[in-house]
Amino acid sequence: MPRSQPRKRATIREVAQATGLSPAAVSYALRGMQVSEETIERVRQAAAELGYEADPIARALASGRTGMIGVLCGSLEDLWQQSLAIGLGRALRDKDRYALILDAAGDPARERALALQLRDQRVDGLIVQPVDPAAQFWAQLAESLPVVAIGDGLLGARSAGEVVFDNRKGVTLALEYLRGKGHRHIAVLTSTRPSTPDRPADVHVTAEAERLGLDIEVVTAPHGLAATTKAVRELLASDSRPGAAFCFSDSIAYGVYAAASELDLRVPGDISIMGYDDHPMSGLLTPGLTTVNWDIDGIVRAAVRLVVAAAEGHNRRRRIIQAPELRERGSVGQVGVSPR
Repeated sequence: MPRSQPRKRATIREVAQATGLSPAAVSYALRGMQVSEETIERVRQAAAELGYEADPIARALASGRTGMIGVLCGSLEDLWQQSLAIGLGRALRDKDRYALILDAAGDPARERALALQLRDQRVDGLIVQPVDPAAQFWAQLAESLPVVAIGDGLLGARSAGEVVFDNRKGVTLALEYLRGKGHRHIAVLTSTRPSTPDRPADVHVTAEAERLGLDIEVVTAPHGLAATTKAVRELLASDSRPGAAFCFSDSIAYGVYAAASELDLRVPGDISIMGYDDHPMSGLLTPGLTTVNWDIDGIVRAAVRLVVAAAEGHNRRRRIIQAPELRERGSVGQVGVSPR
């Protein structure tokens, strides 16, 4: 039996002939640009019937764009950042872009190497939640590539956009809440390394603790559950155990829950716990984790809008500030009041 010949790829000119449009109009319609919704639907239907598939290499050569957006996460052990990466990938796909997602693993040196690698792979833009927002290389990178930062702005860099957390307000919200519950001795658990001491949230927590008259103990804790549990266990077993733990990510807070359980400590009777990003799992814990919500869906929409606009040459640099919102559940107790 003779072998069937592979089907010839339909061309954009054939789609144009089938629709009565010019090749340029078909190209715009396939990318969802500069034509009506009716035309877009008509062209896409004709393309599907003809079996037309865009040649990504030809398109990249013609436009100078690859259709790829780099997404560089600070640490994908952080469950909130996993959710962020998923949201960005799906939102970019809706804009006919593909996300190339990489993990800096909390390491500033790895972050730099991966950012430069993404640039060399000629991505059209980069979305980053930086481990080291004050690193000098960001300024140079932003000159050659549209960069949108999430969480913290990039010091000295002319980025294409920023979706930054109002960490001053978020830290104040959390510490004032803990103080209002009577807590004075508080452990602050952060993934920040000694090599990146100037991250805004960590700077604000020290200043706010002093203003509020709080005794804080800053502890470095990774995002991974097993490693965080190990780091926190010694802290909770101490005779000078703090009354509350304020964690700069909900993933770190889960490690505090785990360590407390291993030591037969009650939450919040023996240790109160507060998070900082409101991961969906936080409402499923017993008791639920009191935390700070940053509207992840809004962050995704804003970051994708900024990076796509910049990749298309629309240089409207914007700084969007995300306001925090307290999610009060049951993990923070009132000092001096025994839980029922």
